[in-house]
Amino acid sequence: MNETPPGVVDLLGVLAYAELTAFLRLAEDAALLAPSLTDRAALGDIAAAEYGHFRLLRDRLASLGVDPENAMEPFVTAIDEWHEQTKPRDWYEALVKAYVGTGIAGDFYREAARHADPSITELVDEVLTDEARSEFTVERVRAAIEEDPRLSSRLALWARRMVGEALSQGQRLAAIRPDLAALLVEPGSEDLAEIGRLFARLTEAHGKRMSALGLTPGP
Repeated sequence: MNETPPGVVDLLGVLAYAELTAFLRLAEDAALLAPSLTDRAALGDIAAAEYGHFRLLRDRLASLGVDPENAMEPFVTAIDEWHEQTKPRDWYEALVKAYVGTGIAGDFYREAARHADPSITELVDEVLTDEARSEFTVERVRAAIEEDPRLSSRLALWARRMVGEALSQGQRLAAIRPDLAALLVEPGSEDLAEIGRLFARLTEAHGKRMSALGLTPGP
């Protein structure tokens, strides 16, 4: 009998599908939008890492006696819709999406994992490690803005859209999967106060990413 808490199954399921789709979308962006073979290869490497993360999550679900497809299925529509609503039009929008949009979504998953079993927390932290993505994206975007400062306002607006769509996605997921939502709040805490602190942490992390890119966070 599977004794894994439903919220943990949901966390691993949503993250597994997020990693699988990240692999597919990054590979597509690399093939269609990269301006050079070097960039295509670099983004392809990041996509490959995402697939490796998906496999770790899939295997952990299976080891817990959970069918990975069943665990991912409830989140397919929301994540697919987010990707369709945030389809990049060019290379730099793709990079900002990969760094800012995926980053704030990852922050939600980290927050949920804080209240899970330590082994789950460790796995989520491993899966969401993004040093290679961060270094690659920051380097390319900052160089582009230095060359053409007019890019800054357009990409800042795009990044704010990423955050808005990610927050909306998070609200939808919380509404349909209350066990997952419950992981975001410290047991026994005042919900509103805890949620306020959660959003403060998310906002701070987002501001750091924007600053790293040389963009203004904005409202």
